Amino acid sequence: MKSLFDTVSYSSSKLVTKTYSTSFSLATKMLYKSIRADIYNIYGFVRFADEIVDSFHDYDKELLFNKFSEDLESALTHKISLNPILNSFQHTFHKYNIDKSFVDAFMKSMRLDLHKSNYLTENEYKDYIYGSADVVGLMCLRVFVNGNEEKFNELKDTAMSLGSAFQKVNFLRDLKADFEGLDRTYFPNTDLKNLDETSKQCIIDDIEADFKKGLSGIKKLPIEAKFGVFMAYRYYSQLLKKLKKTPALKIKDSRIRVSNPKKIELLMRSYVKYQLNLM
Repeated sequence: MKSLFDTVSYSSSKLVTKTYSTSFSLATKMLYKSIRADIYNIYGFVRFADEIVDSFHDYDKELLFNKFSEDLESALTHKISLNPILNSFQHTFHKYNIDKSFVDAFMKSMRLDLHKSNYLTENEYKDYIYGSADVVGLMCLRVFVNGNEEKFNELKDTAMSLGSAFQKVNFLRDLKADFEGLDRTYFPNTDLKNLDETSKQCIIDDIEADFKKGLSGIKKLPIEAKFGVFMAYRYYSQLLKKLKKTPALKIKDSRIRVSNPKKIELLMRSYVKYQLNLM
């Protein structure tokens, strides 16, 4: 029965989330059960696309990405795929009437990672972030507001800011892996070989402005989503806090992490703030 295959597909997306990101998985667990599976489904889709361009170095990435893109189009058109990750994503896509332009923008940014190494202008940088992060936030927002168009339009700018903040923190944290391992630089007008404190502070100021705007939107989210998204915000804020304290040159030579015990502490403190309405 198709329902049995769908159950396997949703379980696959959940497994992808738990395996690839303990922090995102922890935040997703804080969402209401009614929307949790759909966020797993979105994460599974974006994670697989990202893995193709970032990890499969011993294979023809472009060939794999083209096949994944073709399978995605087929899944969205026919509402089924034998790829369980795409099968689960198409379910969420249709259930919440996710804008196809969001999916197209995401795939466009992922495709850029196959060949493009440098983002030299502010427009190139912003376009990449829109496709790689902002639209993911918008897809999730569709789920959070249960497809309510008025609420979606009210919160879409703050959702994009939060997506941007998360992505920029990732860029700053992963400078070493991106620059040395993948030969990529995302921040325009920044010499990563000689990253200084002034350049680092400019990046952090930009991220903090995104976080401030994003937090204002979190406060207006439906109760089903609010605490889970707040938890993700708290995790990335803690990561940014550690990056601020880390000398610029050390950021380039290491990967800053938040330990699992610290994540649990953040969860407990975030829950207290949430319960006391201190967000």
